[in-house]
Amino acid sequence: MIEFVWETLQLLPFLFATYLVLEAVEAHAGGALERFLERARSVGPAAGALAGAIPQCGVSAAAASLYAGGVITAGTLLAVLLSTSDELLPVLVSQRVPAGLVAKIAGLKVAAALAVGFLANGVLAFMRHRRRDVSVGELCAHSRCGCVSRRGIFVPALIHTLEIFAFIVVVSGAIELCMHWFGEDSLNALCLNKPFLGEVVAGAIGLVPNCAVSVAGAKLYMAGAMSPGALMASSFTGSGLGLLVLFRTNRDFRENLAVLASLYVVGVLLGLLTGPLL
Repeated sequence: MIEFVWETLQLLPFLFATYLVLEAVEAHAGGALERFLERARSVGPAAGALAGAIPQCGVSAAAASLYAGGVITAGTLLAVLLSTSDELLPVLVSQRVPAGLVAKIAGLKVAAALAVGFLANGVLAFMRHRRRDVSVGELCAHSRCGCVSRRGIFVPALIHTLEIFAFIVVVSGAIELCMHWFGEDSLNALCLNKPFLGEVVAGAIGLVPNCAVSVAGAKLYMAGAMSPGALMASSFTGSGLGLLVLFRTNRDFRENLAVLASLYVVGVLLGLLTGPLL
């Protein structure tokens, strides 16, 4: 429980910096910052795949908020979510897993996330579908925080940060208690070392927005109770708190479900493809 509190507190700098960016975009609409962000969208998946590789779930949470604010594309968001490893890599390192294997897992995740991100952007462009630009004002109206009337960017950013942080604490705390109650033994009984079935089940488990899932996955893999493919599937779908923040900040529920479904299907397929490479 102490680890959960510390990991949740680590989100604060990421969330606050994210909402500062969103408030700055709103304050300088039509200015140089907005034009720069528009041009940066073309290389967004590459930056997202690399940023997601940082072993910190705050990156995915920040990406979800930026997507809800219309700053990054769906491809960039998927790249971040797919490359996010949560606590998997640090746990593997702590278990003295060969450095070559850890590097291979990280490399496969980044490469796959980059490819999927650019592919998603290309498909959406072909379909002539673009992300609707959502202003911070609309985000404020959605959260009913009343910060639109305030001057400056620091106070509104702080309000949004605390609001999202409180939501994460409540939901993640409930999940943490469930994980503590059922323990790793329940995961061990889910046939995670069976071909195909293991990837399908592990992909679903990875969607649970809690660091304990990735920690348990690493331990089960080391104990031989989880196949390499299942480990990769859970790692690809395990996006930290990104999905949780996405469903809280993005108003389009169907869009959120599409991201969730895409992450799961792609994660399972990538698990099946990359597992034999480990």
